[in-house]
Amino acid sequence: MSGKTMSVSEKKQGEKKQGLHNTLVYVKQHWQLYVIFLFPALILTLIFKYIPMGGILIAFQRYNPIRGIMGSEWVGLTYFKRFLSSPDFMRYLVNTLKLSIYGLLWGFPIPILLAFLLNRIESKGIKKKVQLILYMPNFVSVIVLCGIVRIFLSVTGPVNLLLGTSINFMTMPEAFRSIYIISGIWQGAGWASIMYTAALANASKDLEEAAVVDGANILQQIWYVQLPAIKNIIVIQFILQAGNIMSIGFEKAYALQTDMNLPASEILSTYVYRIGLLNGDYGYSTAVGLFNSVINVILLIFVNWVVKKLNDGEGL
Repeated sequence: MSGKTMSVSEKKQGEKKQGLHNTLVYVKQHWQLYVIFLFPALILTLIFKYIPMGGILIAFQRYNPIRGIMGSEWVGLTYFKRFLSSPDFMRYLVNTLKLSIYGLLWGFPIPILLAFLLNRIESKGIKKKVQLILYMPNFVSVIVLCGIVRIFLSVTGPVNLLLGTSINFMTMPEAFRSIYIISGIWQGAGWASIMYTAALANASKDLEEAAVVDGANILQQIWYVQLPAIKNIIVIQFILQAGNIMSIGFEKAYALQTDMNLPASEILSTYVYRIGLLNGDYGYSTAVGLFNSVINVILLIFVNWVVKKLNDGEGL
């Protein structure tokens, strides 16, 4: 059994090496095309992505905009020690993790379920109309979305009128995460289901028909035929989303913040915005942002490693 397993593993490695060799040969034969089409993209990436990364030096300096990066005083790890020893450090970190993890647990399965439901619609006309309705919220800007949420959840808003209450939900710290996550699902779930819907459309129809002939019910068809067809996409999307657990943009959290819900709504990104741009403490805010990015990279590597272990070595 072990010899058979080794032979399969060696066969996979051989196929990978052969594929890499074929790719290198193709690149050598058509290098002019790569220069023409990739060179401008590489230059733009270098200028707008990699060169600005030199700004992370600000995290180790008492940065002065007048003196610039080269002339500012070097302070080493002072700002990192200051942040890690801050009494609010754990609160900001926990708020960020809770918002991200709950959003992943609630929001990740919804697009997959939507894709399965859309795949059951046989009429192309009805399917397109349903997809249009589901995709539309994605094109609503974050600020407009937050304005809609505030209106709906205000004391005189539709939600209170429906419930017959006069609760100001936006002032409740315990309600903030639910508001943030549910509004995010409403906005992005339809758009996120596109890839799954496309993958299901390319799934083998013969397998589906065979499953129906064998008497498989809807759940069995989904589990044994449709789910394997989108398994690789699910894995990649999960790795990317889990790796971005700490990357919550400040715009939505900041737009939904009130003085009363700050205990739950103040996260690392809003803290960086407030300290860096509003208070002008650029070195400290850069240090906090760099800490956030390092944690993100570590999480991405860890999640990818775990998924590879559970998925027969397949990951990013």
